[in-house]
Amino acid sequence: MAINQAVVSFVFVDSQARQGDVEAQNLLKPRKASQDAAGWDLVAANRQPIVLQTAQRALVPTGIALALPVGYEAQVRPRSGLALKHGVTCLNAPGTIDADYRGEVGVIVINLGQESFTIERGMRIAQLVVANVCPVVWEHVQVLPDSTRSGSGFGSTGLYAGTSGAKSCV
Repeated sequence: MAINQAVVSFVFVDSQARQGDVEAQNLLKPRKASQDAAGWDLVAANRQPIVLQTAQRALVPTGIALALPVGYEAQVRPRSGLALKHGVTCLNAPGTIDADYRGEVGVIVINLGQESFTIERGMRIAQLVVANVCPVVWEHVQVLPDSTRSGSGFGSTGLYAGTSGAKSCV
């Protein structure tokens, strides 16, 4: 079975990588940690360490800019290992990169852990997932069709699997 592929162009905005430093280019180029990974690792391109105290956030540069095809977006997502082991995550997850954005990709990182955390150049700080964006046509109607859930929200389907709201979290 053939897999659809999107071609995502990128440039280095990091000064070392732009000047042809192959080591810097290899460091900053997005790559997958495994063949079947959905996300491409984004790497910190900061020159000096960024020390995040508890509850502190920072915009971390990645040293790259993208050109996504029309009809696609890129989602910046946290890395599960950083979240579990250090309490470090992306603040606006998933962050969306639109197809018409051409600036440097930055990652808003926050330390929700109990100890300070240092982000050094070359650390894998987030992952990037490229996804199709479905074209939408907005249609104004007078009444929405009914559904089994209807207007019930936040916790209305229950907390436990296999229950019909008997042990609801609301």
